[in-house]
Amino acid sequence: MLFVRLGRLLHNMSVPLALPRHGGIIRRSMASDPATTETTRFDLLVIGGGSGGLAGARRASELGASTAVIESHKLGGTCVNVGCVPKKVMWNAAVHAEYLHDHSDYGFDVGNVRFSWEALKAKRDAYVGHLNRIYRNNLDKAKIQTIHGHARFTNDPEPTVEVNGKKYTAAHILIATGGQPTVLTDDEVPGGSLGVTSDGFFELETLPKRSVIVGAGYIAVEMAGILSTLGSKTSLIIRQTGVLRNFDSFISTNCTKELQNSGVDLWKNSEVKSVSKTDKGLEVTLVTKDPEKKNNEEKISTIQEVDCLLWAIGRQPNTNGLNIGEMGLDTDERGHIIVDEFQNTSRPGVYAVGDVCGKALLTPVAIAAGRKLAHRLFEGKKDSKLDYSSIPTVVFSHPPIGTVGLTEEEAIKLRGKENVKIYKTSFTPMYHAITSRKSLCIMKLVCEGKEEKVVGLHMQGLGCDEMLQGFALAIKMGATKADFDKTVAIHPTSSEEFVTMR
Repeated sequence: MLFVRLGRLLHNMSVPLALPRHGGIIRRSMASDPATTETTRFDLLVIGGGSGGLAGARRASELGASTAVIESHKLGGTCVNVGCVPKKVMWNAAVHAEYLHDHSDYGFDVGNVRFSWEALKAKRDAYVGHLNRIYRNNLDKAKIQTIHGHARFTNDPEPTVEVNGKKYTAAHILIATGGQPTVLTDDEVPGGSLGVTSDGFFELETLPKRSVIVGAGYIAVEMAGILSTLGSKTSLIIRQTGVLRNFDSFISTNCTKELQNSGVDLWKNSEVKSVSKTDKGLEVTLVTKDPEKKNNEEKISTIQEVDCLLWAIGRQPNTNGLNIGEMGLDTDERGHIIVDEFQNTSRPGVYAVGDVCGKALLTPVAIAAGRKLAHRLFEGKKDSKLDYSSIPTVVFSHPPIGTVGLTEEEAIKLRGKENVKIYKTSFTPMYHAITSRKSLCIMKLVCEGKEEKVVGLHMQGLGCDEMLQGFALAIKMGATKADFDKTVAIHPTSSEEFVTMR
């Protein structure tokens, strides 16, 4: 998470601070210490070498700012190292496994097929390492200096950080330290520390024979789908009756069914009570409540011989050790740094982007926000800011989910039920017309007003991950249902259903 790249140096302190395009050394005589303390200055100092930090740093450098990035781990942040990139590799492998089930339906006799988790992991890790090197090379080409270590804010009069005993400051400091998976302590759940998080998932050396995933969000859904499809007997533990509860109910209901249809053992209204280790693996004890019974009757069950217990119960901001309290930065109840629409924190000259802010936790969001900020600070574009509305999102479930804009529930709450019209459909994709394995495709348009402006689009099915981007563009441009209707369909595809709905 925290890498710092330091840019070109100021020639000397006689250079006006409004003019520098090179890093420099500030020498301060401390009243309490006869020794001289040196502080290196930049135009932009970025704390965090993940997606948002790197994007902001590179764009600032292109605009002439002397720039440095601080990172304590590997460049690329969560997305490259333990998130989107390696997850997509694993999902691709799981899709291969699904297609293997369908080969005979399409006339192929593939015989016995053996899957090697070890071979896949080796290639995946090599690819991630390759990306790490690309990020480093890109920073070097941009003449952005990288500082490896943990950054900590000091009590100096102007915002300053210390890394490995050295001090750095800048006219503008960007916090882009991201987030990390929430970890349960043994005090919260006895034996909880015996489980791993999504970070630990990417360290697994072999395919677990028996997996238990805890959580109902997109990470839990994706991990459960990958493990189950690749051959691990998988249970998913959720506290309520469905997964993805923050998504449109159409999607939440369908995804819950798809998980069960694909063979995931779904435990509803359940929580982990304790975890213990035996000579045959982990034993996970669950408590299940029956919401239909008023006496809150509880049932205790156990899942035995578990090879992998994975907690996917949320993420928290990565601010430990950063000493943001010294800066007086405002945070919310979960510790996220509060920013305004321009990514300003409560301290002038200090900004934050990405997951550490707790809003729209998506890699492209952090990248876009970092670039917009750089244009505002170093190109004089005073109104440069990210529009956080209608952000497209994909969940790599089986089949994948694509969603953009308001859910039906949100639209009704904001506009009133009388001003909202819904179009939806469900069908079997043509791919599954001749397969024994079946999976539906579902689609919904959320429209508002007399002009039926499309304010939400939600779908789950084969290819929905790749078809969303174009529809998201149309919605961002203000497309109406009439615009969809006027578009000629592409046949035979699933996407044509969106322009033929009635």
